[in-house]
Amino acid sequence: MGNGKQLLEMKHICKAFPGVVALNDVSFDLHEGEVHALMGENGAGKSTLMKILTGTYKQDSGDIVYKGEILEKRDEKFMLSMGVAIIHQELSYVPHLTIAENLFLGREIVHHGVLHQKEMNEKAAQWLANVGVDLNPKRLMKSLMVSEQQMVEIAKAISYDANIIVMDEPTSAITDREVENLFKVIADLKAKGVGIIYISHKMDEILRISDRVTVFRDGCLVDTFQSDEVDIDQIIIAMVGRKLTDVFPKRSVEPGEEMLRIDGLTRKGVFEDVSFAVRRGEVLGVAGLMGAGRTEVMRCVCGLDKYDKGEIYVNGKEARIRTPKDAITNGIGLINEDRKGVGLVLPLSVKHNLTLSNLNKYFKTPLLVNRKENELADKEIKELHIKTPGRNYPVRNLSGGNQQKVVLGKVMLDESEILIMDEPTRGIDVGAKVEIYQLINDFVKNGKAVIVISSEMPELIGLSDRIVIMHEGKLVGKIDQKQDITQEKIMEYVMKQ
Repeated sequence: MGNGKQLLEMKHICKAFPGVVALNDVSFDLHEGEVHALMGENGAGKSTLMKILTGTYKQDSGDIVYKGEILEKRDEKFMLSMGVAIIHQELSYVPHLTIAENLFLGREIVHHGVLHQKEMNEKAAQWLANVGVDLNPKRLMKSLMVSEQQMVEIAKAISYDANIIVMDEPTSAITDREVENLFKVIADLKAKGVGIIYISHKMDEILRISDRVTVFRDGCLVDTFQSDEVDIDQIIIAMVGRKLTDVFPKRSVEPGEEMLRIDGLTRKGVFEDVSFAVRRGEVLGVAGLMGAGRTEVMRCVCGLDKYDKGEIYVNGKEARIRTPKDAITNGIGLINEDRKGVGLVLPLSVKHNLTLSNLNKYFKTPLLVNRKENELADKEIKELHIKTPGRNYPVRNLSGGNQQKVVLGKVMLDESEILIMDEPTRGIDVGAKVEIYQLINDFVKNGKAVIVISSEMPELIGLSDRIVIMHEGKLVGKIDQKQDITQEKIMEYVMKQ
């Protein structure tokens, strides 16, 4: 715990939504110079509590005491003015504005009615440098990689000189080097007396940087631990209410015939001469640092981007894939790394998200048959154990893990035989991860081929039967025997380049 005095106390907080009790009599506190971590499965109540703190939601009952004063009427702008800032798990930015314009959104520098763009760019560059990022502030946000967008969000939150900073999954989309930069920033903030509330599903980093860990389950506070007195197993048991013996469920499937092969695939300036294959009943892992070209190759395989040369073969026959429809026709499905930005239509219901890409397949007339759509949605909700009050519940209100299951369900309704999963468990808890891993096992047992891109090395090693390694747009290595797959071996290929 930080040595400073108490900054915040949230007392007996309750919050309910239709059909869901999100928080039930939760109390929580934070001190100056402390990193207090919040952990729990998706939907446990962590983010809801933080949205109440930052003024997005109003609690049904309970008090918020900030620097000894009970806060009554609150909204996001008021809480920001009081020194409470948040780095959201889901990125919130204006894509067609520059980095600087996003950083200054709502607080632009104006002198005598004139916008001072130059001064904003200079300050933006300084804020970016403070978090160890070298980006031109004049670049449009839409041109950045997800990891770069995340670092801009971090820089923005820190730029407010807040007394409390909430960091909700800040490292879910950034590189190892950027994580180290962030941890240095956190150490500096602690030294200045800033209180940090840190939400993450990454156990190792939680124990590394936090002073205390509070665990939530089903809207209730389960326990609070001193970080130097607790281990990962204790935290997992507190989170899920049981011991997880096999994080990566075992499977014994003999790979069959080749289902997908790419030969010499090239997109000029992005990746070059990439070749690999995946067989029926097999999980192929794709390793590499952020920016290695892994996602870019798969976007071409799925018809999202055009490649300049090379061939794609599906079940031994050359497939001309230029659009996502071509990929779906060839039985290729994609689980995108950005489930909220690309994988889901957030205002729509669980049902409509599940069936959206299959309407022409299941509904042969212009008039949708609602009963059939309901049956399909209910089937996927049951088979995937999607936790939702009902099929018509807005998908935006589901937890991250359940949103990911909806994306999986949509691809399953596509009847895809080759599944490409880009960061399939990003930002979801350990319990939901195990369920996703089991679904992957079920896919390959049913004769499908799965390609997994992941930045989490234990996940990649635990899931994959074989691994290919990419670096700076080139395929630099292959590991063809599962028993040979180790982190050291993977990094050896990368570091030799």
